[in-house]
Amino acid sequence: MRENQKKQQILNVLAKSIRRIVAHENLNFEKLQEVRLRVGKPLMLEYENREMVLPTEAQGKHIVTKEELRETMEYICHYSLYAYEQELRQGFITIEGGHRAGVMGKVILENNHVKNLQYISSVNIRVAHEIIGCADSVMQYITKNREVCHTLIISPPRCGKTTLIRDIIRQISDGNRYIKGCTVGVVDERSELGGCYLGVAQNQLGMRTDILDCCPKAEGMIMLIRSMAPQVLAIDEIGTAEDVHAVEYAMQCGCKLIASVHGMDMDEASEKPVLGDLIRKRRFERYVILGNRHHPGEIKHIYDERGSLLCSGL
Repeated sequence: MRENQKKQQILNVLAKSIRRIVAHENLNFEKLQEVRLRVGKPLMLEYENREMVLPTEAQGKHIVTKEELRETMEYICHYSLYAYEQELRQGFITIEGGHRAGVMGKVILENNHVKNLQYISSVNIRVAHEIIGCADSVMQYITKNREVCHTLIISPPRCGKTTLIRDIIRQISDGNRYIKGCTVGVVDERSELGGCYLGVAQNQLGMRTDILDCCPKAEGMIMLIRSMAPQVLAIDEIGTAEDVHAVEYAMQCGCKLIASVHGMDMDEASEKPVLGDLIRKRRFERYVILGNRHHPGEIKHIYDERGSLLCSGL
């Protein structure tokens, strides 16, 4: 049932001609990761961690047209680009089901800040995958005495860190044998954790979770602390110095942190500006290193604050 629902959500936003091509392939939409449309370029999918050019039959590649991209954007925006100007400014639009349509084109600047996009030339529909229970194996390592440890997830792109964080949030919020249920504040700057559509989270983040959708991380963490008194804060992809300073502030306020950062290993994370200082100060109590050698979401190593290995190869 869920696979059919996901299929319809993706097909409904594609131009009719592209919709027929994708539907003809009889894909398992639980294994579909991306649908990429670029004007004047072949229609491409990311499927089971490999690239596919459609159609796959002998008639040749389908070249995406301006009209097909325009029609796709009309479906994504419900025929009103203006109504989605705020999201377009960030380069993506969240659609029903929590899926995200990344959009590229000519940038319109105002006071040296992105105001909007026009002459859209590329759309990348990233299919949201929620895997309930994918964090089961790590919960015992990122909790202690039934409380959350400050945890940093270190992961290269496409290794399942967002999916893992999402399930960690759900389990912390609802509670389980490792932890009592906690109030969780989520700053979802890119609408990937909750996958909010028209203000409603499309993913399961637990019964004690409050979400700030499309809010900058640093500002959102402070807003949540002041207004919702969370016991745990969760953010995806620490990037700027402001993000790191807000993380440290939240820790000083007594919040436990679940956060992620792009990186290959502990050494690379330790070399990042500002964030490296937090690691050297041992502010994080657990480090979860992800990989993708055998499958997305593979747990390579888990370390404590001293860098001692707690487990590997989960």
